[in-house]
Amino acid sequence: MISKLTGKLIEAIPPQVVIDVNGVAYEADVSMQTFYTLPPVGETVSLYTQLIVREDAHLLFGFGSHSERNTFRQLIKVSGIGAKTALGILSAMNADELAAAIAAEDIKRLSSAPGIGKKTAERMVLELRGKLTASGIAQAQLAAQADDSSEDIVSTLLALGYNEKEARAAAKGIPADTEVGEGVRLALKNLLK
Repeated sequence: MISKLTGKLIEAIPPQVVIDVNGVAYEADVSMQTFYTLPPVGETVSLYTQLIVREDAHLLFGFGSHSERNTFRQLIKVSGIGAKTALGILSAMNADELAAAIAAEDIKRLSSAPGIGKKTAERMVLELRGKLTASGIAQAQLAAQADDSSEDIVSTLLALGYNEKEARAAAKGIPADTEVGEGVRLALKNLLK
């Protein structure tokens, strides 16, 4: 198993890179997240790798961080997600953003990745829930988005003539990842009870 490569970057054409390690050149596919963090051609680069052996090919994938490689390993375990699709997902969002989207069950965000439809996004949530962890920064961003959504719901209810106490009570039980329009509808339902 090839776990990590450190050598001179001799070619970088998305999504592939070629790294010369003591005279042996390794070709690896990388996510766009990793590609944009690469040093200039001719400089030393270090990538964590994952080798996938198929009947017709040996494919090497490179990652800029240990967490990105671990996320890739979890993604390819999901039914219907192959190595190229997993790399596409990691190109669309970094490992922390993906973990936060799965924790929030944000099907819309997951479906925005290339090759991922609603059913695959739902399967990702089911199979990866609790297996990926977001950094504190990603979790804080997710919480801030949820707070913004909740505040937008309360503001809309205030504009409709409800007092602040009623608006906050109605918005309290609404899931954090609910869109504002749907949240207002649910809050109005709560007020009618």
